[in-house]
Amino acid sequence: MASPPLSPVTVVGAGSWGTAAAGLLSKSGARVHLWCRRPELAEEIERRRVNERYLPGFELAANVTPTTALTSAIEQSPLVVMAVPSHAFRDVFREAVAGLRRDVVVISLSKGVEQSTLKRMTEVVTEEAPSIDQSRVGVLTGPNLAGEIAAEHPAAGVVALRDHAAAQQVQKAFRTSWFLVYTNNDVVGSEIAGAAKNVMAIAAGVADGLGYGDNAKATLITRGLAEMTRLGVTLGGQPLTFAGLAGMGDLVATCMSRQSRNRHVGEELGKGRPLDDITRETNMVAEGVKSTRALVDLARRVGVEMPIAEQVALMLYEGARPSDVVLSLMGRTVGAEWDGLPQVSP
Repeated sequence: MASPPLSPVTVVGAGSWGTAAAGLLSKSGARVHLWCRRPELAEEIERRRVNERYLPGFELAANVTPTTALTSAIEQSPLVVMAVPSHAFRDVFREAVAGLRRDVVVISLSKGVEQSTLKRMTEVVTEEAPSIDQSRVGVLTGPNLAGEIAAEHPAAGVVALRDHAAAQQVQKAFRTSWFLVYTNNDVVGSEIAGAAKNVMAIAAGVADGLGYGDNAKATLITRGLAEMTRLGVTLGGQPLTFAGLAGMGDLVATCMSRQSRNRHVGEELGKGRPLDDITRETNMVAEGVKSTRALVDLARRVGVEMPIAEQVALMLYEGARPSDVVLSLMGRTVGAEWDGLPQVSP
């Protein structure tokens, strides 16, 4: 006999990916609470069944209930999905802690590093809620552009949890006929890959904005993957994670897609536009803008060289010209291609 779906499920955050995730979870038949920070957004979704601000054109099923009551929404939820940007993650999760079940599974959708502490989001969860089982705190990540997921285009993701049984439950909760979900136990590698790929996507966008071709972008993607892998493995991640959906898969999608907010920021920077003007015109967060400095600081803390990320930081925070950044990268002293990377035996 098939086990019943995890229900009710609470998705905390009604941005584009949070709304798309709520739609995925509703397909299992589970009751889904979708927490919205703003009452007017919750009212609009309840009335129209569409999140017009963040994911326009996609209707949510009747078993998705928008709410602004965070604690009561999660009190009975065996699965809580955090779809909050990294810069707001701790404050929102801290509000939720009082309502968490002791046996809860917490899944982060955020792809960033906390700026003040350099912590990953699962570290924030376990720090704020030390009584819950750390092996049941993980991430869902991969090449998951929200609009394509909502449009039911074929896609895949990976859920990383150390508790394998819990990972299988989450896998089943998110799996649909168009969305494949794999499992692994590498929470650290999966989170670092998700945070670092946003930084690399800004660099790839700069190449687009400067009018460079596919060779330049392919070079940035490949060397960006090397940087991500060096940092992730140094922090305890597994090398193969970076060759999979959480690493290469997400990196390619974010660097190539016209839907990618981080790539868009880089492209506009490459065209010479000021960062403040670029970010002012969108109502959604480009995580790479917020977390590049934290990622660079984290790499320096553990002695990992990340030249692309460092140059992106110079553009974002110190006003370096994109063309000068590219020249700096091209002027680097280079050695063997695999220097500094872990060797994986066949």
